[in-house]
Amino acid sequence: MRGLSSFLAIAAFTLAMATPAAAQDVSHARIDRSADAVEAQVIAWRRQIHQYPELAFQEVKTAALIAGALRKMGYQVRTGVAGTGIVATLTGGRPGGGVALRADMDGLPVKEETGLPFASTDTGVWEGKTVPVMHACGHDTHVAVLLGAAKILSDMKADLPGSVTLLFQPGEETGWGKERDGAARMIAEGALKAAPVDAVFGLHAGSDLYVGEAATRPGPYQASYDTVNIVVQGRQTHGSAPWTGVDPVVGAAQVVTALQTVVSRQINATQYPLVFTIGSIHGGDRAGIIPDSVAMEGAISTYDEGLRDQAFAKIKATAEAAAATVGATARVELVKGYPVNVNDAALYEWGKTSLAAAFGNGLKLADRRTGSEDFSWFGREVPGLFLHFGITKPGTDIATVARNHSPKFLVDEDGLKYGVKALTYLAVDYLSQHSKPAAQ
Repeated sequence: MRGLSSFLAIAAFTLAMATPAAAQDVSHARIDRSADAVEAQVIAWRRQIHQYPELAFQEVKTAALIAGALRKMGYQVRTGVAGTGIVATLTGGRPGGGVALRADMDGLPVKEETGLPFASTDTGVWEGKTVPVMHACGHDTHVAVLLGAAKILSDMKADLPGSVTLLFQPGEETGWGKERDGAARMIAEGALKAAPVDAVFGLHAGSDLYVGEAATRPGPYQASYDTVNIVVQGRQTHGSAPWTGVDPVVGAAQVVTALQTVVSRQINATQYPLVFTIGSIHGGDRAGIIPDSVAMEGAISTYDEGLRDQAFAKIKATAEAAAATVGATARVELVKGYPVNVNDAALYEWGKTSLAAAFGNGLKLADRRTGSEDFSWFGREVPGLFLHFGITKPGTDIATVARNHSPKFLVDEDGLKYGVKALTYLAVDYLSQHSKPAAQ
């Protein structure tokens, strides 16, 4: 529990905020003043979380910081959701609907090489191995940004119509599938039922965007993510007499080569694109022994739900046929992960106004992203809108920037305030514009 005391101490620290504005003031101007006031605290939260990262479903210290801060703000806090997740609710002083805001909390098994004074030196245990841990994908910024928005919303409580649900989610960086992913588990444990939720908003730090920029798009925005496990089964024998066995190494080579035709020759190129990658392959222990089997793992990404199953069927048939050419067999297993992250078209059209107010000319229509996000599970339950916000220093050559998941991944903290404003604008504007006035 190293660092827990400092986590709780910084959670208890609250900067002096501006005096709440006049009754029923939910203006952007008020939010801007509050965002300026809370900015230093947001940066402090981010640095504390960055220095002590935790792997998926192990976010104990992070959750303690979050829960302590939220309780001091006046939220109703439920801990232990999906293991280490937090669901917090705030009921405004006026009747209305409900929105949810989400941030993911987990770090990655990456050894940090940023040289920052608050760089992580922590380790964790993953699948039985001790590994370094780093916030190499910006989840520390997501948590800090949502805490900043939470503070502003709590100070506006009397004027706020409806309710806000905050989702601090564990285990985004897994790709394990519906039964085990953090978002899916939170939904199964009632995270969206703590208060009314008519729309859900989320964001992600983007190293390919400058501070003050944001990008999103309607419809399919981020690809699905499924994994494929293939075992090419041969028959082990002495390397000097390969004819006495069946060589799975040669069979695996045939399989990898043949699988390249799935995308280039077997999928209709005029429809949604498909990416299929073999990322690992293992087999054999000695140079002079033909092994019994070779195992490989691959990943499928697409923007069309129907294409997920179609692609797997073609991968399975192709792998089995290729292995058979050398007398081997192929066992092919699909592990379904994240669905396509789809931005609700109507919510996108509505939300553009709020985002343009937060980012001005920095708001861009995004290209689709092949990276995946389990925020997609929330968007299957209620209309969702997900965006990326910039964390790269303006003037930097984007081509040279260390991207997400790099050990050199850096965040320009000037970008955090934009994220705070974006989430707060979306929440307040949605509640203000979608809530019915109280009956006279």
